[in-house]
Formats: sequence, structure tokens, C-alpha cells
Amino acid sequence: MTKACDNALLSLWNNGIQNPKELCKLTKIPLSTIYKKIKKIKKSGSLKHAGGNGRPKKITESAIRALGQYIRHDTSISTRTLSRKLENTGIEVSYKTIGRHLSNAGYKKKLPKATPMLTETHKLKRVEWARQHLNDRWDKTMFTDETAFQLFRNTVERWYKGERPVHRLPKDRTKIMAWDGFCSTGKTSLFCFRQIMNAEFYVEILHEHTPEMFQLLGGR
Repeated sequence: MTKACDNALLSLWNNGIQNPKELCKLTKIPLSTIYKKIKKIKKSGSLKHAGGNGRPKKITESAIRALGQYIRHDTSISTRTLSRKLENTGIEVSYKTIGRHLSNAGYKKKLPKATPMLTETHKLKRVEWARQHLNDRWDKTMFTDETAFQLFRNTVERWYKGERPVHRLPKDRTKIMAWDGFCSTGKTSLFCFRQIMNAEFYVEILHEHTPEMFQLLGGR
């Protein structure tokens, strides 16, 4: 029922028109509703919403502060764990209610963006090196490098507000390592290993791939 209808009904009532059927005819308000409105007018003299008659909020101010503290301490915490933590403080809230509240409060939960640990200093040094070797004989140059492959990706989602957080990923040499070389004419075969790379082992890899490198660099 709109506020305009309530105002019209109250105005008619105050002007002496208090017959339910006549009020129904003039306002087009259902007769059953008219009786309820009349009862409310007789009781309070108004049709204003009394307020406070809805279901009380389970997420109280103290619960909101507690949720914020829990998330700041552990951004990967689940809504079920948050529900249990609140229950230990005497506040019973379902994990679904907590999830809705966090969503309405602007929280999101996703995997952090992965980015390599490359600083601005690293970038400047690489540009400087490239400029110094701009005129090198790149057709007779081979690059080799090794890297680590993580077999299982990070599946821990984290709560955040605003911009999605970034998780820096260092090289993890406890996983599968891979070595390869490439030049302007092609690349060597991929070599996988698990042990730690050191000088002796690196020399072994080069000796094993010497025929390939020899051929790629023109046989000289």
C-alpha cells in the first residue's frame, strides 16, 4: 500500500468519512485492508509504520567488528569457521548469513593474482644489459635457463575489499625442474630433473646437449 493511499484514507477519516465501505469505494483500497487501517487509526491516530516489528538482525555491531578482526588475521578463513568463532562468543549466525553480510559489505573471495618476483631494479638491469649487447652476434648465441613447474596450483581463496590482492610466487625448486636452450634457429630438447642445480650438474647438462647445440649454432 502506497503512502499516498494512506494519506488519502487518513484525510477522509479526519473529515468525518469513517464508514469502511464508503472509504473502500473512495480510495479503491480492499475492504479487508480498510478494516486493518481503521483499527490502526483508532489505536495510534496515525498510519505511520511503527518500526521495530521486523525480525531482529543477527549480525550485530559486535559481530561485525569480530568478523573484520577474524578476516584481517586470516584472509583465507571460511564462512563456516567464522560461524563457529561467533558461536563461541555467544552469537549464533549461520555461515550463509555471514556470506551474505560479507558480500553486502563489499568483500570478495578469490584466488590472489599470481605474479613473478621481479622488482623495478631487476627490470632496469635487464634493459641496461639489452642495450649493452644490442650489436652482439645473436645468430651465434644460445640462451639457456631452468625453471620450476608447480604440479598443483594454489587453491586457497582469500577475502579482500576493492582491488584483488597479488600473491608473489618465488621459484620453488622442490617441484619438477626443467632446462632448455634456444637460439635464432631453434631450441634444444627439454630436460627435466628434481635435484638442486649446481655448477657440476649444469656442466653435465651442457655436455649431454652439446650435439644439439652444435647443430643449432651452425656446426662451428
